[in-house]
Amino acid sequence: DPSVTDKREWKPVHYAAFHGRLGCLQLLVKWGCGIEDVDYNGNLPVHLAAMEGHLHCFKFLLSKMNSKTQALKAFNDNGENVLDLAQRFFKQNILQFIQGAEYEGSDPKDQETLAFPGHVAAFKGDLEMLKKLIEDGVININERDNNGSTPMHKAAGQGHIECLQWIIKMGADSNITNKAGEKPSDVAKRFAHLAAVKLLEGLQKYDIDDENEIDEHDIKFFFFLRHGVEGSTDAKDDLCLSESDKTDARMRAYKKIVELRHMLEIAESNFKHLGGITEEDLKQKKNQLESEKTIKELQDQLEYERLRREKLEGQLDECRAEVDQLRETLERIQVPSFAVEDDSSCESSKEKKRIKKKVSSGG
Repeated sequence: DPSVTDKREWKPVHYAAFHGRLGCLQLLVKWGCGIEDVDYNGNLPVHLAAMEGHLHCFKFLLSKMNSKTQALKAFNDNGENVLDLAQRFFKQNILQFIQGAEYEGSDPKDQETLAFPGHVAAFKGDLEMLKKLIEDGVININERDNNGSTPMHKAAGQGHIECLQWIIKMGADSNITNKAGEKPSDVAKRFAHLAAVKLLEGLQKYDIDDENEIDEHDIKFFFFLRHGVEGSTDAKDDLCLSESDKTDARMRAYKKIVELRHMLEIAESNFKHLGGITEEDLKQKKNQLESEKTIKELQDQLEYERLRREKLEGQLDECRAEVDQLRETLERIQVPSFAVEDDSSCESSKEKKRIKKKVSSGG
């Protein structure tokens, strides 16, 4: 039962958030577990994820809350919100994300997109949402945002062909220009979406010289053909972007990169929680095994050298003992030879004396 509680009034969703089990958390939410239930200290699951530094779980819970702003500002019984908990437990990754989220929440551009849900759906290529908004009369198909763009402009800029086909079928005006004086086809041309350009211009040939017709073979080179490197003279009359437009384009591209990186992190985390092994993990495991093998070989070599040294030291001790023994033997041999020489000299002197006595007595 996913709604059962323990003595701390923790439900399975609280445990999943506290221990950073993103896969379990997603499954529990899918089963209908309440992510806005508090424990006996007034902590939401998002509070527990923040205090433990589980960024992926924290992001997922925020995305599922009814109000992102209220979730960031919600206090527990101790008067602490997620920012306070992250600061108290030194969770730097949570702090950085919260500060970024608060900055994005105060961005007038993001607030502007909230006022035009149809434009957001067209920009993301969410055809079902776009159909629902227009068919239910929530928005007008030719509604303009603060920049004068219609949903068709947004879909054309991203190259969403299905959305464009449906919008055209519903009778949208393709001749409306935004504040930059661009039609949807001009926006598609600026972002090099060839299929969208052909669709918006009535499936006619693209507006270039006949000798430069673009075939399917040339599609991959279209962007560089129509939009040369900055500072070059390729298609100079056709490329009229101001510095602010280039900056905005780079910002959009960077924002997309960040979003994709976050999605990749979540996907990798889910893959690991489900028992998967990534290529990076395999490389780390391989490097670890090679390191362990090298360490084992070096340890064996060290043990061999130690035994060899002990053996050589033993042989050296034996040689020293043998030298001492030979030295003692040599000393013993030298002492008796000196005694024999003394005895022989004494006997010769005595013999000489006897001879002298005999000579004196005969005379």
